[in-house]
Amino acid sequence: MIAMDITIAQTFLPHDDPEASLAFYRDTLGFEVRNDVGYAGMRWITVGPPQHATSIVLHPPAATPGITEDERQTIAELMAKGSYASIILSTPDLDATFDRIQAGDVEVVQEPTDQPYGVRDCAFRDPAGNMVRIQQQS
Repeated sequence: MIAMDITIAQTFLPHDDPEASLAFYRDTLGFEVRNDVGYAGMRWITVGPPQHATSIVLHPPAATPGITEDERQTIAELMAKGSYASIILSTPDLDATFDRIQAGDVEVVQEPTDQPYGVRDCAFRDPAGNMVRIQQQS
């Protein structure tokens, strides 16, 4: 098999409050804002770690084309329960990162833990309920 040169450019996470999401990703996690676009009363915010090209696009789930109102309601319910979307980040110093993040106004889901599958990580919820897991870089 020939290896392909593919990288992750962007991933999408829903938000229901652009200002709260911006504060979490920019102010709490230290990500830079790369784009902030409004259209038809909605807002897409692209953020990412300053030294890396990968970005997260925080998007309004209501903007997804082709979904019904019932589906939008289901998405809103799943977001409220924190079971709709997630992302896994990594850091060279998990404990210091955890201490810094938990000092803010965030929902801690799990303190740093050695997982049985060989990863040490912790977890938070962002303002939209998305699961944000952060693992120790190996």
